[in-house]
This record gives sequence, structure tokens and C-alpha cells, in this order.
Amino acid sequence: MLKLTIISFMFCFVPSYQQFPRLCATREALRTKECCPSWEGDGSPCGAISGRGFCQDVEVPDQPDGPQYPFSGLDDREKWPLVFYNRTCQCAGNFMGFSCADCKFGYFGVNCNDRRESLRRNIFHLSRAERIRLMSYLNLAKQTISREYVVATGTYQEMENGSNPMFADVSLYDVFVWMHYYVSRNALLGGPGNVWTNVDFAHWAPAFLPWHRLYLLHWEHEIRKLTGDMDFTIPYWDWRDAQGCDVCTDELMGDRSSQDPSLLSPGSVFSSWKVLCSQAQDYNDRGVLCDAVEEGPLRRNPGNHNRNLVERLPTSADVEFTLSLTNYDTGAMDRGANMSFRNTMEGFGDPQTGLGNSARMGMHAALHVFMNGSMSSVQGSANDPIFLLHHAFVDSIYEQWLRRHEPSPSQYPESDAPIGHNSEYNMVPFLPLYRNREFFISSKDLGYEYTYLLNASQRLAESMRPYLEELQDVWPWLLLAGLCGGILAVTIAAAILTAKRRYGGLHMSKWKNAFDLPERQPLILSSDTEETKHPNYQTTT
Repeated sequence: MLKLTIISFMFCFVPSYQQFPRLCATREALRTKECCPSWEGDGSPCGAISGRGFCQDVEVPDQPDGPQYPFSGLDDREKWPLVFYNRTCQCAGNFMGFSCADCKFGYFGVNCNDRRESLRRNIFHLSRAERIRLMSYLNLAKQTISREYVVATGTYQEMENGSNPMFADVSLYDVFVWMHYYVSRNALLGGPGNVWTNVDFAHWAPAFLPWHRLYLLHWEHEIRKLTGDMDFTIPYWDWRDAQGCDVCTDELMGDRSSQDPSLLSPGSVFSSWKVLCSQAQDYNDRGVLCDAVEEGPLRRNPGNHNRNLVERLPTSADVEFTLSLTNYDTGAMDRGANMSFRNTMEGFGDPQTGLGNSARMGMHAALHVFMNGSMSSVQGSANDPIFLLHHAFVDSIYEQWLRRHEPSPSQYPESDAPIGHNSEYNMVPFLPLYRNREFFISSKDLGYEYTYLLNASQRLAESMRPYLEELQDVWPWLLLAGLCGGILAVTIAAAILTAKRRYGGLHMSKWKNAFDLPERQPLILSSDTEETKHPNYQTTT
């Protein structure tokens, strides 16, 4: 078993860059509805003195939504983030962040002038050191409390319009778990059991792919900030034609427990993880938000799922058909969309016919169902770290579609999509603010690439990389072995020369015989049978 050295600082606090900034979760900030923290570099709001950004009124588009959500003014996520804040930082140039303290995706350096492209790799092509580092980083994020962000545990109404802030500290990893829960939760209409289920600000509609693209970029960004490893990227799991969960090993994402197949093996670091925001029905019954309290162990039982819902994992043919669909979204732009790339990719369109409202789930959704555990709940799925590997590959297919079809920006709908999914809508629950259309662009414009989308020569060089890294780790030992071998050879040669001088009177034949071993019996039996005429140990016919 691969032994992991896990970095774990249970009570450390580190920066994070999503959801409610701690500086904006105060009574004053909520009452004034302003989230424009000062940048530490110059002490001014949004780094205005240094030209990094400025505090600005939030602009919310007046685009009509689809009919799927027939309410207004009942959910905190409507017209995000106006319920909480109507002024936030607007960053300039290559700067980004709730206080404009960071660099935009793809930019690095003190002044954010260093443009670099990162590379996301197949998890099976990582070197041993990279695999260990990935597991360590994941566990570190799970054990480290976010310093700069908190998560909401009550609605704005429950907070008495900001007079009684209701927020909780969670780990950096769990900030992202909470974000995925919050964006996909049911709408609370008031009172126990009074919820609206046909609403999701990141699924079932056009923003599914842009939202998850931004989510992964921010997660990657956070790990770099936490570890100082600016070269870190999220690996992907290429699940095409897989017969099972081949990443479910203790060296990677965790094998199943021999005692309880729904739990992870104690040999996996993830077996000790606890989940949160995973009990959607309970929250609905009580009419409350997730309280961000631990709810039990991470669960996974891959392959023991409902076969009527998912027959098998997606195939290469499924992926190719999905990529062939020319329209990003169609019709009502929901789960019933026909011949829609987005709907088929998400898993509600049949990957063989393209028809929506499929009785069986495919593509992205098939993986979630197949995992049969924490991954199978939309709201709680991000608790399982396989979520990241899975969505990185989903994002790579999205990238293939963008490159193949080169859609115009107008292909992304400006209006009539389900609530939260029109092009100008600010993505829930991100602070700083981003619009859906901003991530309907190539990954290369956002500073990253996938190894299997490289050209042939680049892929060849990349395929050699893990072996060269392994060689770097062992070359000192190889050098030492070579030196020892050389010393041994010189010693033997010196011994032979000394022996020659001492026994110089021996004839050459006697010298050779001095090193002969006595042959007690023939090495090959003398025989005239057919077998002795064929020394390759095979009988010819």
C-alpha cells in the first residue's frame, strides 16, 4: 500500500475566494449591503489607490426567465447578489477577487502580468510523487478552516435583514461543498415542507457547463494559494468505456471497505472524511438551509446502483455522438431539450438519439448515479473528491465541443432560460461576481489546457514526462551503483593482474583451467532423438 505523508493542520486558517467574505459577513456590511473590502497592499477599498479596482453598484440584467420558476422575491439567489449586497468590487485589468487582491485565471505574478498556460493531466499519467501530492493537498484542504470566507446557515429573512448574521466556519474543501449545495438546493417558500423543487441555478439548463468550469478554476486557484504550488492542476478521470471505478483504489480515491461496501477502505485517507449538506430531504421537511454540521462518513458503492436508471458508464461512442450535436441548447433549455449538446452532456438527453427527458441517464449524470453514495445526491455530490476528477473530464468534453463548433457568443441564450441561466446573470453564489457568458469561451482563454487535446508531438513529450521525473528521483542511486560497479571492476582487474604475476609460469591452458568448475554431468544429454536437433525447446511440425 502506498503510504501517504498527509499535511494536516486542523485549526489553521487560509485564504479562500468564494461565497461570503468574512469581512462582508458582518452586521454593518449586511445592513449597508456593501461588500468592498480593502486591499491589504494599499488599504483602500478594492485597491482603488493602486488602480486594481473600485467599489461599484451591482448591475443585474432585466432579462426574462423561463417558466420553470414562477415566483419572484422569495429566494435569496434571485438576481444574485442583490438580496445581500448591491455594491461590490469591480476589478480592473488582470486583477480579480472580492478585494481585487488576486490575478485573473491564467495570470500570475505580483502585478498579474505573467501569462502562463496550465496543463490538466490524466490521473493515471501522474508520477508517483504527483499522486501523493494530490492526496495530500486534498486532505489538507479538508482539514484547514477557510480564513477569508464563511458560509450562510440562514436566509436573509432569518438573519433579520442583516441584523443577526448567521454564518459558519468550514474547511476550505467544504466551502466548495457548501457552494455546490447552495446553488442547487430547492427554493424555500416559507415553512416546513414548503419548497419548490424545479429550480437549480447551476444544473438542468445552459449554465451547467460554464458554472462548473468556473467552480473548478476557483478550486484549483484555492489549492495553489493554500500550498504555494502554482503549478498545481486538477487531474481528470477519462471514464470512457470504463468497466468500473478504476480510480477507486487506496493509492488514488479510495477502495471500498471489506466490512461495509458502502464505506471506503480504512487504507484510504478519505475513509476518515465527514460529509455535510447531504440531507436534502431533511432540510426540505424542516424548511431550512444546511447548517454546515458534519453528517457522517463519505459513502460510495460504485456499480451497485439502479440499473433501470443507468445501464452502464458512458462509452466513446456516447461521447462522440454528444460532440456531434451542433446546438448548445434548444427549446425550453431544460431537461426536456432535444438535440441539445448541453442537455445530452449533462445526462438528460439520450446519448444515442439526442432526445430529452430520457428514461435513462447518460454521460455526466450516469457517473453520479453509478457511484451510488455521496456522489449520487446533486446537492451533496461535491463531498466526494471524485467529483473533481469527473467534472474535469466533463469540462474537457465541453472544451472539445467549443473547439469543434466554434459557436458565436449569441449561441448562449440571453433570455428565456430557467432562472439563473441567462447570459448576463451573475453566477450563484460567487463573490466576486462572474456572468454565465464569461465562461462560454475556450479554456485556453482562461489559461489552461488538457493533455489529450494537445497535438501529437506535445502528447508524445507529455507521455514521457512521468518517466523522466521518476528517473530524476532515482538517478543518484543509479550513479552510485555505477560508481560501485566501476570500483568492483577495477578491484577484480587488479586481483587478476596480481594473480598473473604470481603464477606467471603457468601455461595459458593451465591458467584457464584454474578458473574452470568441475562438470559433474553433461549439460545436454547426448542422443540421436529428434528433440536434440531443435535446441529451441519446441517441437516443429
